[in-house]
Amino acid sequence: MAGTPPDPARLAARIEAHARALGFDAVGFAPARLDEATRARLAAFVENGFAGSMGWMAERMAQRGDPATLWPAVRSVIALGLNYAPPGDALATTRVPDAGNISVYARNRDYHDVVKGMLKHLAQFVVNEGRRAGLEAEVKVFVDTAPVMEKPLAQNAGLGWQGKHTSLVSRQHGSWLFLGEVYTTLDLPQSAPSGGGCGTCTRCLDACPTDAFPAPGVMDARRCISYLTIENRDPIPEALRPAMGNRIYGCDDCLAVCPWNRFAQATGHMKLAARDDLRAPALCELAALDDAGFRARFSGSPIKRIGRNRFVRNVAVAIGNSGQAALRPAVAHLCNDPDPVVAEAAQWATLRLPA
Repeated sequence: MAGTPPDPARLAARIEAHARALGFDAVGFAPARLDEATRARLAAFVENGFAGSMGWMAERMAQRGDPATLWPAVRSVIALGLNYAPPGDALATTRVPDAGNISVYARNRDYHDVVKGMLKHLAQFVVNEGRRAGLEAEVKVFVDTAPVMEKPLAQNAGLGWQGKHTSLVSRQHGSWLFLGEVYTTLDLPQSAPSGGGCGTCTRCLDACPTDAFPAPGVMDARRCISYLTIENRDPIPEALRPAMGNRIYGCDDCLAVCPWNRFAQATGHMKLAARDDLRAPALCELAALDDAGFRARFSGSPIKRIGRNRFVRNVAVAIGNSGQAALRPAVAHLCNDPDPVVAEAAQWATLRLPA
């Protein structure tokens, strides 16, 4: 008697149930392909220079735009989301001039490590379940660092839609989802669309301090505070510095004003909940960090990857925007910093502070 043929829908349901048991807040399935319009938007982003110094966007554009170019055997993408919504006002610290504002996602453990660990557990489950169904499943896991267009894939998998701020918006979690993917050789049924949309709302576009959106759904990273404070190694353009305020690592303004956030619950993942010392760290303390002090304070944090010099450059700009004469000594000693980018930012800050 012939064996029962594998039921892809049942297999997908078991995978989803296990993913949620692992702690993922959103799960969906999509074919491992992207449409031509998505690839065209990626190409335009690069060709218009909007990627700034992120040369890797152009170098691996073919793989980014087509999952099968990255891994020819892939058939389906399991898209996962992890809620990191804060319990209160995400922008509260931006109104505290003598403190530095750190993006919500970076106030505790590095989410790359958290999500990847969960993805590996799920990937092993996918392999085992495939075997139980008589299928040999291969898997690969990705979170942010690989050439994967996470947001379009998540949209195709029914996790939400790409908002006008270019990030994913979820009906249940607003703009507060970390994304990760399991690529697999299994053929799994596509999830239903999430529904929802932005309508005529432009709150995210209007909220951007540096006008980084030349059009809805289009970002010029060269003007984005997240890019300027994290990816950019050079001096921050002077014209953009005043608008940065006290944002020293990343920026949440466009995410935080999204109306869909009213449905989001504060994250229950302890590794993603803010550390007390990173909610509103004193700028004077951060300006005093040497390399060893920086590495100790940000051990296990995504902030550690940008290094002391880039971080202290950001702190100097925030001090220059603070209007606090009391912070002058904290930045004055940086005017002769061995790193010329730090020294220049400190000199700029000193000239802006009241005597």
